Amino acid sequence: MIIRKSQQEIETMARAGRVVADTLALLGEHIGPGITTQALDALAEEYIHSQGGEPTFKGYKGYPAATCLSPNGMVVHGIPGKDPLVDGDILSVDVGVTLDGFVADSAWTYAVGAIDAEAQRLLEVCQSALEAGIEQARAGNTISDISRAVQTVTEAAGFSVIRSLVGHGVGRSMHEDPQVPNFVSSYRGPELKEGMTIAIEPMITVGSPEVYIHDDEWSISTTDSSLAAHFEHTVAVTEAGPRILTSKERVLVP
Repeated sequence: MIIRKSQQEIETMARAGRVVADTLALLGEHIGPGITTQALDALAEEYIHSQGGEPTFKGYKGYPAATCLSPNGMVVHGIPGKDPLVDGDILSVDVGVTLDGFVADSAWTYAVGAIDAEAQRLLEVCQSALEAGIEQARAGNTISDISRAVQTVTEAAGFSVIRSLVGHGVGRSMHEDPQVPNFVSSYRGPELKEGMTIAIEPMITVGSPEVYIHDDEWSISTTDSSLAAHFEHTVAVTEAGPRILTSKERVLVP
């Protein structure tokens, strides 16, 4: 069942989204060679609590940390650890915040020090795919319009869309209907209507789209160890157009 949100509920989600955006910005300032993902996670959790929020991920189905921190060929759900990041890594940072009963969710992939040209292009293409998907999050379109936009940008650049992982509705729960794939299939999805709130999240890779789950039963990586990127925003479908809720500002896409 798709739960459409009132204007007041969307504003509450936007407040949670600002905490998410600020948390990502804080971590971005500290990401560099030598720091551990465990240290980054501790920074995030402390900041989220200081803003009156709760880290949505922590305790979700037993997940042990406040954030998901996934380096290089790890796509999502990386559990923070003690190994330091090194120059040339990339790191996908996924943050969810619950505030006043509502959830906002966003992810960004960061360069660790100096990265090579292919890694930089992967990050740029994934961010462009996210922007293209958000542009289609308009009343009267369908979920497949978002999917097509993400897939087109990704594959035109020669990269692969990971098909076993998709975006989702978000609101009072971290995962709500509908699913938001990053590729076109027989699933067109529902028509987008004002008040729908969705997490649009391209997950793409330099090589094969195939992935596997690690023994920790959380971390998911590419089977060929190729680099992966993950960018995500929580977006509201409004009368005026798509509104990005995981931003420091009130961002409407014209």
